[in-house]
Amino acid sequence: MALSDRILVLDDEPGNLATLRFNFGRRFNLLESSSPAQALELLNSKPCAVLLVDQRMPEMEGLEFIKQAKAICPRALAILLTAYTDIEVVIDALNSGLVYRYLRKPWDRAELEATLRQALELHLLEEENRQLVARLEQVGHQLGKDLEQRGGLDTMVAESLAMKQVLERVAQVAPTSSSVLVTGESGTGKELVAREVHRRSQRANGPFISVNCGALSPGIIESELFGHEKGSFTGALARKAGRFELANRGTLFLDEVGDLSAEVQVKLLRVLQEREFERVGGDQTLKVDFRLICATHRNLEELVRQGQFREDLYFRISVFPIHLAPLRERPEDIGPLADHFLKRLSGDFGKAFAGFSGEARSLLATHPWPGNVRELENAVERAMITADSEWIELDELAFLGAGREPRQDTQGRLDAMLDALERRELAAALERCEGSVTRAAEDLGVKRTALYYKMKKHGLDK
Repeated sequence: MALSDRILVLDDEPGNLATLRFNFGRRFNLLESSSPAQALELLNSKPCAVLLVDQRMPEMEGLEFIKQAKAICPRALAILLTAYTDIEVVIDALNSGLVYRYLRKPWDRAELEATLRQALELHLLEEENRQLVARLEQVGHQLGKDLEQRGGLDTMVAESLAMKQVLERVAQVAPTSSSVLVTGESGTGKELVAREVHRRSQRANGPFISVNCGALSPGIIESELFGHEKGSFTGALARKAGRFELANRGTLFLDEVGDLSAEVQVKLLRVLQEREFERVGGDQTLKVDFRLICATHRNLEELVRQGQFREDLYFRISVFPIHLAPLRERPEDIGPLADHFLKRLSGDFGKAFAGFSGEARSLLATHPWPGNVRELENAVERAMITADSEWIELDELAFLGAGREPRQDTQGRLDAMLDALERRELAAALERCEGSVTRAAEDLGVKRTALYYKMKKHGLDK
């Protein structure tokens, strides 16, 4: 819908209308009326951005007209022209938000022109922001649907106890408005967890705005977060909305929040406390409503002790912490994750893959994965590119061992993998046998005493 730049001028005296037309008719798009009833009819067909209304009129007082006009144009800004005797009533209207500004009669031409211009610019800016937020919500909703269709959100792999606990914590915090801090090494999937919290929240239809604080220089991050006004610095050729504005009624995700400078930390703390801010180079205070999720691979508690991160900010952003263990500490997830990526990426390659050979799967299970889940996904994609059959063989994954020194803890990782597989088989047998240890022992071909020992070892005896 096109934005309106019309200003309705309402005054019961034709002479006053003529004076306003003479002074401002060439500078603004004026819509004139000397009758409140006629003016209300005009607003139904010609919405206005600003209402310039005289308070004292015989047919209807200005404030009463503004109340009725706001029912037709709820976002129009009202300017009241009034005498000294009406000041107390006008102050109440200002405090309630009914009136944007008031000017005492006789009005000063320069002051009235500046007030009209400011009101018009503010209205147009607010309407542009509303349309931008609406477009972002549509894009965010479509992006969420696309990710779900690709298996990005609804299929978070959680075979390990550590990941199952992560999903439990996501389910606990998502319906609330509490701030969340996701910690873990790079590549463990912190943004995926943040998106899952957003998707399960009451803000799911709002925008999800992501900012990588570590990828932006200190001179840019402030403008990215808060936005800037035209001419506020070299290169600021136009007004720009910041990420706080864009995240209104949605979720703001600050990745690598531990890299924020001390100056930006102070400003972020104020936004979290007051839910308001000003753009760089601006003096207009903007209100925002967003849910904050932060992530970092750094130890924020240690940074607080070193004086590099504000303690009060740390407490604000870490109301509900969620930690993601590195992939090497949850080997049960490696195989299922590799299968997940193989299936998800098959559509991009235009062919179906049957899976990984036994040798290839063993290599995946024993690789240390310093890059965590991100490295695993890239490895699967690279193997798919070179594969000449429907199976991913060991040769396609040989690059994982290239340039690496033999590791001393291979046996330990293999033992962990075997323990995970043993626990899974025991749990499956007990489920098949409806909890009967005797039947499960027979099913597995082991003695009951041995099964009891294994159950205790893996925490299945509770």
